[in-house]
Amino acid sequence: MTTPLYLIRHAKAGHREQWGEPDHLRPLTKSGRRQADALVPLFSKQRFYRLLSSPYVRCVQTLEPLAQSRGLHVETADELAEGSSVGETVKLMLAVSAEGPAALSTHGDVMENVLDSLQSRGVEIAGPLELRKGSTWIIDVSNGGFERARYVPPP
Repeated sequence: MTTPLYLIRHAKAGHREQWGEPDHLRPLTKSGRRQADALVPLFSKQRFYRLLSSPYVRCVQTLEPLAQSRGLHVETADELAEGSSVGETVKLMLAVSAEGPAALSTHGDVMENVLDSLQSRGVEIAGPLELRKGSTWIIDVSNGGFERARYVPPP
């Protein structure tokens, strides 16, 4: 059986340089909130068992509309935080996939490291290697390993 994981880069947030508080508190912008809201119809046919997010506010906010529409709670996971180890992120992804389809909200650096790891494992990558804010990589997991990944542009 193949289980899809939806690795979502957080939606648009304010500029890091213009934010005067700790970066982990930086929220989504109005356009970022619209992107997050648009994930609900975009993935309306997908059932999610879990929603996991980096503890950063902008990542949690990206999944909140999905959580509200599905009656789920957004769990935070340090393995999805900016600067986290790709080994720990991959380990989390494989563990979560054993439970069923899930959406995971993270940062560009984490997403890039995961894609690099998938490529080095010979996983089929469909679509441009893009990491746009609000974009999603759907990663199919089967028999405890990654099979393929495909890109979904931001809504």
